Amino acid sequence: MSTTTLARLITDEATAKAIADALSELFDPEELAASAFEFAEVNALPTSVPRPMRQENFREGAMGTLLPDAEAPWLCELYFGEAPDEDAIRDLVCSIAGNDAAEALEFEGIEARDWIATSLEGLTPVDCGRFTVHGAHSRSELKSNRFNIEIEAALAFGTGHHGTTRGCLLHLDAVLKRRRPLNVVDIGSGTGVLAFAAAKALKSFIYAGELDPDSVAVARGNARLNGVVNFIRPVTAAGLQHAELRATGFYDLVFANILARPLKALAPEIARATAPDGELILSGLLISDVPGVLAKYRAFGFHLVAKHEIEGWASLILKRGGAKAYRYA
Repeated sequence: MSTTTLARLITDEATAKAIADALSELFDPEELAASAFEFAEVNALPTSVPRPMRQENFREGAMGTLLPDAEAPWLCELYFGEAPDEDAIRDLVCSIAGNDAAEALEFEGIEARDWIATSLEGLTPVDCGRFTVHGAHSRSELKSNRFNIEIEAALAFGTGHHGTTRGCLLHLDAVLKRRRPLNVVDIGSGTGVLAFAAAKALKSFIYAGELDPDSVAVARGNARLNGVVNFIRPVTAAGLQHAELRATGFYDLVFANILARPLKALAPEIARATAPDGELILSGLLISDVPGVLAKYRAFGFHLVAKHEIEGWASLILKRGGAKAYRYA
């Protein structure tokens, strides 16, 4: 059996998530699957790692909710499709989380057969408003009164654990509470999470385009998995540059969960395709990117309606027309 490489680090929640998010952005999904989750087997922790607080020491937040234990150990795992340059990976981790984290990173060889699926086994279903994003291993945990979206473990991103995806789903949930969009498009649809969510909620055709042909193939497989093949057929497209995406005319809801630079570059094209009273759900933004993106879209008549900031990532709703702010942010 061939082997691949697992790099593992026991650390705090913020560090684990920062490393997993940053390396997921830097590597293609075929090269790396990154995950971060709370250490499940406390008794298996090295003696040098602090144990989580006991239940009676949990901090209480608003409305009686329990705040997470900031000292609880988290596990960051990096599964590489091929043996990486370990020194280079340590340098990257050092630039993200410091030298102590880089030195604590442990590498080991494992069987390559299920390396991506294994990296997702510790990820629990993610609830975002009325939507739940999950893997196949969590089917038995699902609730029937929710919009459940299953994503194959063929890719490490697009599981709903990333702050950008969660922010977009929360925005979609808020939009659906006040109106029913007619024409919806997902630009840079990736694994298809956002398009599937809209299709399940609206029971209508959702347009989707993605630059990477491999991601389009994965999204089509995910569409079959989620029973929405009649409502979505992702196409390979840069922005809206595809006959199917341009034939619709105006969209009254546009998703674009990409990055700040392409969002700015696509602003004129997105503006032309958006209905006079249409809305945009934009993400893939670091919090520091928000002012520049807002300035670009203000030039086309859009204003900020709502914003979510999750784990250092920002997701926005922009609306064309009067500056009415809805109270659901």
